[in-house]
Amino acid sequence: MHAYRSHTCADLRSDNVGDDIRLSGWVHRVRDHGGVLFIDLRDHYGMTQVLADSDSPVFAELEKVRSEWVIRIDGTVKARSADLVNPNIPTGEVEVYVRGLEVLGKSDELPLPVFGDQDYPEETRLKYRFLDLRRQSLHDNIILRSDVVKSIRKRMWDIDFNEFQTPIITASSPEGARDFLVPSRLHPGKFYALPQAPQQFKQLIMVGGFDKYFQIAPCFRDEDPRADRSPTDFYQLDVEMSFVEQEDVFNTVQPVIQGIFEEFGGGRKVDTEWVKIPYAEALEKYGSDKPDLRNPIIMQDVSEHFAGSGFAIFAKLLEQEGTQVRAIPAPTGGSRKFCDRMNKFAQEQGLPGMGYIFWRDQGEGMEAAGPLAKNIGPERTEAIRQQLGLEVGDAAFFLGGKPEAFEGVAGRARNVIGTELNISETDTFRFAWIVDFPMYEKTEDGKIDFSHNPFSMPQGGMEALNGDPLKALGYQYDLACNGYELISGAIRNHKPEIMYKAFEIAGYPNSEVDKRFGGMVNAFKYGAPPHGGCAAGIDRIVMLLADEANIREVIMFPMNQRAEDLMLGGPSDPTNEQLRELHLRVVKED
Repeated sequence: MHAYRSHTCADLRSDNVGDDIRLSGWVHRVRDHGGVLFIDLRDHYGMTQVLADSDSPVFAELEKVRSEWVIRIDGTVKARSADLVNPNIPTGEVEVYVRGLEVLGKSDELPLPVFGDQDYPEETRLKYRFLDLRRQSLHDNIILRSDVVKSIRKRMWDIDFNEFQTPIITASSPEGARDFLVPSRLHPGKFYALPQAPQQFKQLIMVGGFDKYFQIAPCFRDEDPRADRSPTDFYQLDVEMSFVEQEDVFNTVQPVIQGIFEEFGGGRKVDTEWVKIPYAEALEKYGSDKPDLRNPIIMQDVSEHFAGSGFAIFAKLLEQEGTQVRAIPAPTGGSRKFCDRMNKFAQEQGLPGMGYIFWRDQGEGMEAAGPLAKNIGPERTEAIRQQLGLEVGDAAFFLGGKPEAFEGVAGRARNVIGTELNISETDTFRFAWIVDFPMYEKTEDGKIDFSHNPFSMPQGGMEALNGDPLKALGYQYDLACNGYELISGAIRNHKPEIMYKAFEIAGYPNSEVDKRFGGMVNAFKYGAPPHGGCAAGIDRIVMLLADEANIREVIMFPMNQRAEDLMLGGPSDPTNEQLRELHLRVVKED
């Protein structure tokens, strides 16, 4: 017999009754029934109940066993009586009478329980992540992640993509976030960088004559943490193809991502009609470039109804250039209590408040109520109601100013309204391609800078760059799902003259482009094919499939909110010898 097990803790069935077997695993739970000990023995695969009474030669030893000890038992499989069968586990028809025992690893008193799903402080869970991983829900999430990655690989291979690995140690390249720098021992004073993404390498693979590339790629960005983003590293399905247009990328990627959600979505509905929404329209209608389309609410511009009205705040605001008033319809939200709650929400988001109108039945007909209704009068109020398609018992909320100042809050308010009024779908995955991103934006100091991916091909090529840069659109696209960005990509700018011009508009002279992206620009001078691709966030995909709100619940060993590894103690102080080898000195801040 094997030194540790003849079966796993998920294998035994009624067919095994009478067999002499060996199991190894963790003691999940001990129950003493007065002379009879029951132990739930757990391993990676499942759970088996084992027992011993005073006739067992190892009963006295088994009494000393505690939760999370690792043990090996030898015993005989017995059938449970019909009234004691556990239908919740595959091994529930049998149990094992213990005749032999070896303690393989004792456990100290646990800093957090493994049994059950009690809430424990995240700092404790991350410090003892090796224990946290034994909890069933987290264990299942990590297995789900493994299965998703396996399925992605197979799906990409099945459509003739080749998997290539790109370097982890490379040159620094500004791609929208801070680099993690790596000092060079052989080149004192110089630094490598961990790649924020394999962006340049995958484009060079296309220049190298390969047609379809993918990789489950680790990416490293020194970013501020948030619930849906790791502060240090993440994994993405990285994809690039030659001789393609935007629609080719969409048609290639959709079956892969849709198939993953159908396979692992647990029976939830998966949207098959992936709409395309221009970036400007997404902001106007949903207040976000990653809209949650499970929510049917669409915001509308109602500026004409407030211009010159008796509501002075909005009327004066609309006299300024570039301002707007937008309405957020709230079907069934027509109560003062709900309206006051949403007004408070806006204040918590840093705005003075959020105007509202709600419509109620007064017996003789419909009445518009709320401060705004009184100020703008019944004619304007009725025009707003008709434009928004609202009825008795409905409400509308209003925000005004320059759209970029209030769109974010409006988008969040739309989501809260949809959730609280139970009008957003549940158990559904809805997708949308967000397209036509602007190439450039104006910064706070009035300069022109890239708004998205600097390597994207402008729509219209060089001609588009000779006009107003703020009107230039790029062949850039994101895939949104249920309020999260899952994919970002672009058709690439593969012509050196267009790339130089694009960077020149953003304030980068040719010499700076050659310095920062010399390898790629140089390669494009030797015959570069049209190419494009995208990257899909593995962590975010699994987070949605696992129905988790925090990305750390689907990462095996995540950092905490301060980008610290509480388990292994990173970041750590370097030794003096390490600093000398790297010709570095740490200067302490005052």
